[in-house]
Amino acid sequence: MKVTKLVSTCDIKDCPTICATDRGTFLVQGETPTDHGLQIPAHETLVEIPMELIQKAIRDNLI
Repeated sequence: MKVTKLVSTCDIKDCPTICATDRGTFLVQGETPTDHGLQIPAHETLVEIPMELIQKAIRDNLI
């Protein structure tokens, strides 16, 4: 899979980030919340990213 970084909230490795793949999908890096109370299937996960990251991606016409 080819991954292209689209937008991040900082320049270091461990910040919320949105990447595009050559599969026509997005990868999202963010915090793993534990207090959500949802039942998530074993093959899925949740990540939490700041709204500012989505706003920046939209403002920059990346998504």
